[in-house]
Amino acid sequence: MTNLQGRRAIADWKDVDSDELRAYVGLLILAGVYRSRNEATLSLWSEKSGRVIFRATMSEKRFRYITRAVRFDDRLARPRHCDDKLGPFRKIWDMWTHRLQMMFWPNKEVCVDEQLVPFKGRCAFRQYMPKKPAKYGLKVWAVCDVETSYAWRLQLYTGKAAAGRAETNQGMRVVLELTEGLQGHSVTCDNFFTSFRLSEELLRRKNTLVGTTRKNKPELPPELLQTRGREVFSSVFAFTSMHTAVSYVPRRGRNVLLLSTKHRTPGICDEPKRKPHIIKDYNKSKGGVDKLDQAVGAYTCRRRTRRWPLALFHHLLDISLHNGYVLWTAVDPAWQRSKTYRRRLYIQEVGEALVQPHITRRERLPRSVHTAEFVKKAQAAASPVAADPSPGPSAAIKPKGRKQCQLCAGKRRRVITVCCKCGNGTCKDHSLTICSNCST
Repeated sequence: MTNLQGRRAIADWKDVDSDELRAYVGLLILAGVYRSRNEATLSLWSEKSGRVIFRATMSEKRFRYITRAVRFDDRLARPRHCDDKLGPFRKIWDMWTHRLQMMFWPNKEVCVDEQLVPFKGRCAFRQYMPKKPAKYGLKVWAVCDVETSYAWRLQLYTGKAAAGRAETNQGMRVVLELTEGLQGHSVTCDNFFTSFRLSEELLRRKNTLVGTTRKNKPELPPELLQTRGREVFSSVFAFTSMHTAVSYVPRRGRNVLLLSTKHRTPGICDEPKRKPHIIKDYNKSKGGVDKLDQAVGAYTCRRRTRRWPLALFHHLLDISLHNGYVLWTAVDPAWQRSKTYRRRLYIQEVGEALVQPHITRRERLPRSVHTAEFVKKAQAAASPVAADPSPGPSAAIKPKGRKQCQLCAGKRRRVITVCCKCGNGTCKDHSLTICSNCST
């Protein structure tokens, strides 16, 4: 689809292949490694402020052309009236989210929360979330493994339905869809998702729930809502056969309510603030998605764009790099164990591995001497070296320019082949082709 859009929109477009597309993705990843999210693209290719690997991979003009042309579907083939707001990115998104679940099985504790992909361009389902750092962007529901912050399943929120009616019990619906297929896990979520009906449904699926809850829930007893006259750091518990609710007062006038199907006893920690065990477990598990956002934001490959599919593609790359790092360290725990920046080294190696094949097959050397030497070294390291370079009769080789045949008497015949022994120009009438096995 990128080649199709390039032929339509760019006059001197040259089709990309798989190696060049991987190289383009590798440059995006390397830009994130060097923390160049807000840096101008032109400065990345500058000889003063840029990196040599960018100039060695492709020109800045080619990079801009691919960025302009990259597409994930055929715009002209879309139906005019389509209810799927994610249509331009639907195929890639479904393939990718399906692959995430195949590669990893979460541990016993998972966390459900929301993400915001920063984006300020035109989009029918762009959200405004004032408590997030970016405030404007695309909202993504995510379920992550608490121990590793592996993004196991994601769901993009595309706004209200076609009828325009607000969805009821949205938090419950999101949690049940994201945790479908899990058994024996403890689900942690905040008060937007937590409800009594959700906890019962998760119990039917053999999962437990720990989460904060809002005061307006009708199933809460009045004793938990009353804070007047209560001592600071005090706790009040309420029980059913399968549920435990707790009201904790961290300071005067503040009431924290939690619901749990994991705990059965009114346990309180031996510390000055006397926090219940439910709150301790909630604090330990609630940051699974937040840790993912923090890790992704450190070396994000996001670039400035006005097209939401491209912004979503950048987020896809960031999540994939984090998940790949989790899988790689699980397979090889001893890899770079002494380093404190293992994830940065992993991302850098992935980016360099993606651009290396495109560098080695580059035909024209860059103008910069330093960059040209970098390309030559990469090509020399990738090309096989002959074990026995002994001279012998072999097929004629091609020089850089045309020469005159030294054996043609009275004729000015221009040729492009020379003898491998003496280096004189030879035409096809005065040359002999022989394979390397017979030459020995």
